[in-house]
Amino acid sequence: MTKDNSNTDLLLTHIIKGIEDVKGNDIVLMDLREIENTVCDYFVICSGNSNTQVNAIVNSIQKVVSKSLKDKPWHIEGTDNAEWVLMDYVDIVVHVFQKQTREFYDIESLWGDAKTTAIETNY
Repeated sequence: MTKDNSNTDLLLTHIIKGIEDVKGNDIVLMDLREIENTVCDYFVICSGNSNTQVNAIVNSIQKVVSKSLKDKPWHIEGTDNAEWVLMDYVDIVVHVFQKQTREFYDIESLWGDAKTTAIETNY
């Protein structure tokens, strides 16, 4: 049985739009579908310059996805200190980092087998 990816693709598009609307930095899409025993199909990773911007990115993603797709994250954690906020949309997990926290945890390297795509932004 093949999975319908159109909903996932739409969700990815709206998540990225939410990040871009508040000028999130260094947006990376990691495709985990070819890796065994992963918890989701995709990671979307981005950075904010401060805890204020990290929270703005999280709020923007929620607003764009909710308005467009009537969907909301299954779980969110990390908003208290906003150094690393994880948003779980089941098939897609969004990681919103402050720059130094992203460099410290370096999850792009931990998931080095994933197909990684940098999302170009025009700002």
